[in-house]
Order: sequence, then C-alpha cells, then structure tokens
Amino acid sequence: MNKETMVNKLCSGNFDFILKTLYGESAVERQRNRYISAIEKFSELFPEREDIYIFSAPGRTEIGGNHTDHQHGCVLAAAVDLDVIAVAAFHNEGVIRLKSAGHSPNHVNLSDLSVQKKEMGSSSALIRGIASRFHEMGVKISGFDAYTTSDVLSGSGLSSSAAFEVLIGTIIDSHYNHGKAGAVEIAKIGQYAENVYFGKKSGLMDQMVSSVGGLVSIDFHNTENPEIKSFPYDFEASGYCLCVTDTKGSHANLTDDYVAVRSEMESIAAQFGKAFLRDVNENEFYSAIPQLREKCSDRAVVRATHFFAENRRAVLEANALSEGNMDYFLALVRQSGESSANLLQNLYSCSQPIQQEIPLGIMLSRKLLGEKGAVRVHGGGFAGTIQAFVPVEKVNEYSQEMNRIFGDGSCYILRIRLVGGIEITEG
Repeated sequence: MNKETMVNKLCSGNFDFILKTLYGESAVERQRNRYISAIEKFSELFPEREDIYIFSAPGRTEIGGNHTDHQHGCVLAAAVDLDVIAVAAFHNEGVIRLKSAGHSPNHVNLSDLSVQKKEMGSSSALIRGIASRFHEMGVKISGFDAYTTSDVLSGSGLSSSAAFEVLIGTIIDSHYNHGKAGAVEIAKIGQYAENVYFGKKSGLMDQMVSSVGGLVSIDFHNTENPEIKSFPYDFEASGYCLCVTDTKGSHANLTDDYVAVRSEMESIAAQFGKAFLRDVNENEFYSAIPQLREKCSDRAVVRATHFFAENRRAVLEANALSEGNMDYFLALVRQSGESSANLLQNLYSCSQPIQQEIPLGIMLSRKLLGEKGAVRVHGGGFAGTIQAFVPVEKVNEYSQEMNRIFGDGSCYILRIRLVGGIEITEG
C-alpha cells in the first residue's frame, strides 16, 4: 500500500494484532511509533517511491548448546522480541539500494553477483551473497530500495547479523519467489552469504533461529536437513524472566579465539578420521586421550569433553522445558555455565587476560541470585554477553544492578518471539 495509507492504518490500530504478537501488548504504542518513524525516514531517502512493504526479522538468544552447532551438534535457542525492520519498495532498475540507520548506504548492482573481495565484512557483501544464492535457484530479482532500523544492537550477542541476513532473504523470497524458499532455506542462504561473501565462518544456528522463530531445539547432524522441533514455553509463567546483559567487552582481536575453539575440536575429530566431533564415538575418544595429547593440545582435549557433554545437555534442556520441569532446566543451565568456564574456556581471551567482564558479570549475578535462577556465558563468549534466568520478583533489582555495573541499557529483559522473518501485514 502507499506510504500515507500505511501510516494511517498504523495510527488507526489496523496493525495492532501483529505488533502485539511480535512485541507484546505493552510495546504496541512504542513499536507503532517506531514503524511510522521508519516510513518517514524511508520517504526522505526515496521520495519517488510511493508503494511500500514492511518486513521484520528477530534477533536470537542461545539457551543451550554453547559452541556445539559448528560440530554438527544440538542446540536450544529462541527468537526474541528485538528485531530489525525494513521499509522497502520494489522496482525494475537492477539494483538494491539499502540504508541502515547509523550506517553508510549500500548499493548492490545485480548485474554482478560474484564475490567482491573489497566488500568482505560489509552489509553489501551479505546482500550480494543472498541475491546470488536466490539467482542460482532461478529467482529473478529486479531490485528494491529499503531503509532498515534495528534494536538488535551490534555486539549485543543477540545476532544482529543473522537478523539482517534473514530480513534480506525474507524480502527477496516474499516478493520475488512467492515465499517458496521458506524459513529453513532462507537460513541456509544467510549462512552461505556470511561464509562465502562476508568472509566469516559461522554455524547455522543464528540464522535458523531468526528465520524459524519461537523456542526451537535443533539437531545439526544433517546440516542439509536439520531436525527442528518448535515448542511453546513461557518463562514468566514459570516464575522467571530471561535476561541478557551486554558486559561491554570489546570484540576486537577475538577472531583467533573463536577460530581456535572450532579448529581444536576439529583437530580431535581428525584423529578419528572425522570432520566433526559429532561423528566421533565418545568412549573411543576417552580411551584415546593419551594419544590425543601427543597429537593435539591438552586444551583441544578438554574442549572436546565440553562438546560431548554440552551436546547431550542441550537435548536434556529442551526435554525439561517441554515437560515443564523448570528446576531441572535451571540445574542444567548451571552445569552448562560451569562447563563453558572450565572446559570450553571462553569467558575471556588468553591474549587479554585482564579484561574479564564476563566473569565479573557472572560473579555479580550469582551473588544477587543466590540459590535461585541460573547464569551462564551467552553465545561465542570471550567478550560480550551473559544470560540469566531471574526470578520475576528479582528482575527489577537484577536489571538495575547490571545497568549500574555495565552502563544504562546493558540488561535486556527478553520475551520469546514466536514468529521468525515475516512481512508485516494488517489484521
């Protein structure tokens, strides 16, 4: 619909149902104003475009399975109520023009969809990679202009990059492919763009959760057809809030740390003639530890033990929630946190040992929560975020303390979003 009609319908409440579904009833007014502001900004950037569409893709939080996905393991994760939205208009000019709030404009000519080395690490690379994959699938893309704005802050540990990738994939699939690709394929396309065009070797978890939405248990043993199980769960109904705190540690110079986790696990797998630890027999691994110490590092051996236990734990966590056993789930989260700290060793970088924001945040969380709730490192680790399950009656106190220590707005109190990448429609 045209811009004026879209704004009028937003103001009249025609979109309130979808806004309530995505963000919760208390956030409808704020999100309505956010959408209207995005349309106004789009109009400033692309005044010649009259007919517009709106799309949204959520960030995600990893709940179980710390560093298991890249070894074809199991994870438990959830889409959250922080997202990136796009106001878009389609045309036949053979170019994608996109401006994200706070970033330089992106201009991708669709006549050349090859990898551009000078683009690596940029949003343009992701756009080009996603468009290229759809082109390979036989989808004809004629172009669009878009303005995006995100409250999945970069570096927040909630995967703003995956949300952006899913957003672009959803835009193209919805308009040019009649939605035929679907959520799982859009996730794979996003990962492909990040791996090949952006230049970052990531697993598939982030894109999959953002694209599928909800609380999902995913088994990546077959990455071409991952086993995905979605199930509803309301943490607040069980007396807990899901909180993620950005401890504001710098992610600069951490690439070697992230690469080392994966490469060390795979070095162990290689000793058994396997590419990934998921295909290694755990009993054979423990029997071979003396030989593995000679061929690999002790740290690689210890990190492999984390994988085997964490892979099982992710499944147990999903089962505990599906059965409504919150106490057992919290016990498993605590075990996961201890394993990440002591075996995976991703709470801080060995190259920057005095920067320990994550251990500080975990220590303070445990002091405040006592025997209730649970806290662990969130996501890749080494710097960034922690995750806590906080009793409802303590959530304000907890949030205030995290914000006092790490700065205002550091603590996010999250809701699980049941919907993944989507076009925003009324009704």
